[in-house]
Amino acid sequence: MSQAGLNQFDLDRQGVELPVLETTESDVLGPGISELEITGIDLPKSDKKNLHQQRWHDHIRDCKEILRLVEPLEIAGRITKLTGLVMEATGIKLPIGSACYVPLDDGRRVEAEVVGFDSERLLLMPQSGVEGVMPGAKVFALDVADALPKPNHGQPPRRRGTDRARHLPVGAALLGRVVDGAGNPLDDLGKIDATQSAPLNSRPMNPLMRAPIEEILDVGVRAINSMLTVGRGQRMGLFAGSGVGKSVLLGMMARYTTADVIVVGLIGERGREVKEFIEQILGPEGLARSVVVAAPADAAALMRLQGANYATAIAESFRDEGKNVLLIMDSLTRYAMAQREIALAIGEPPATKGYPPSVFAKLPALVERVGNGRRGEGSITAFYTVLTEGDDQQDPIADAARAILDGHIVLSRSLAESGHYPAIDIEQSISRAMHNITSPEHQKLARKLKQLNSRYSRSIDLINVGAYEAGSDAVLDQAIARHDNIDAFLQQDISEQAGVDDSLNHLAYVLEGLAL
Repeated sequence: MSQAGLNQFDLDRQGVELPVLETTESDVLGPGISELEITGIDLPKSDKKNLHQQRWHDHIRDCKEILRLVEPLEIAGRITKLTGLVMEATGIKLPIGSACYVPLDDGRRVEAEVVGFDSERLLLMPQSGVEGVMPGAKVFALDVADALPKPNHGQPPRRRGTDRARHLPVGAALLGRVVDGAGNPLDDLGKIDATQSAPLNSRPMNPLMRAPIEEILDVGVRAINSMLTVGRGQRMGLFAGSGVGKSVLLGMMARYTTADVIVVGLIGERGREVKEFIEQILGPEGLARSVVVAAPADAAALMRLQGANYATAIAESFRDEGKNVLLIMDSLTRYAMAQREIALAIGEPPATKGYPPSVFAKLPALVERVGNGRRGEGSITAFYTVLTEGDDQQDPIADAARAILDGHIVLSRSLAESGHYPAIDIEQSISRAMHNITSPEHQKLARKLKQLNSRYSRSIDLINVGAYEAGSDAVLDQAIARHDNIDAFLQQDISEQAGVDDSLNHLAYVLEGLAL
């Protein structure tokens, strides 16, 4: 029933008791007007005007009191179909990306997101299991009006589609916390009292406004600092198969990298690794300056997709505050797989190796949000792990990630099997920003080590069978003489930290027997 259709009879039937409005003679007739004065016909015009205004004021006051007692009308749709991962709803119109929920009979509710539509039917992807959803169940829009900023309160009103979508908590209140892809705490440390919130998908930054990569970032790993130098604001990929030590390498960088804040996104990985990464790799000191977003493999596809976007949104909020952020996401491949599940479920045709076209559009949209802010602002340096199935570096996701990232670090299974850790394949790895942030002397030493390492690798069979004679190749003679020192230089224990200066001095000593 609409608010305008309410009358006294309806209110009495519903048991609504209206307050008794006591009026005095002056309230009804106006100030300074007695009952005797209105019996005549020659009242002053000003008094008649006051009487008319007072009656309107009383009427409006009564209407406001009635409306206060009436619950607002809420529009709801109905679930008409549920197949696999997708729910279909009719009777409600919401834009793509909007949040909604389905209340269940037991008091719980299933939250979902609008991922598509077909004519008048909305396609909804749930955030959790759909057990308990019945045919004809109601669908309500998840209101975000309470989170909208007011005018004159520091932020402009949200008018764009991304701003009107779901907002999740960000800011310093998340430091030291572990949350899921929806911002719910997983660490049993109580509610998160965040005063800031942000949408999952932010507005793209003008590429001409970004500050260039000009400063070296010390990650504490000798092989990376010397041979694959990373710049602050760079986006690197860690390409590896399963079981070659990528989690250990990520933990070393998380522990030793010089950054104000660390944001870790564990997307689609084993649930056991979440606790291990927090307790054994980050530790109490590392967790104190970190935020961990966990969406393990058993989470719904939408939660895995949302977890990656949420971790990026948290990193963006710290960058906007002028902080230097290290973003570690494990893994970008699981993010792509989650998008593939959603796209195939709503009917998008598969393309390359079963991946729909939307997957290859989502990857750059996520990665391009990371990097330097405007000059003088903060930065986000990101490391994304990319799983290579069967150690195939030409996997479509690996190939797409290699094209949009600022460099890639390849972990070799053969090195890992030989006990070489970290198992970084120097020949296949590259940092595209290294040339702009390192000195010519540094670059010369790095090239020389690559040449010696490559020449030794290509001649390893001849050397092992004793077919090579010393003096036949001067470069190979140097490679053989320095191989043990180079091999020891590229290895590092997880408890060992190697700064940039120490790494360069060690590199110069290995190649030339002197320090820089």
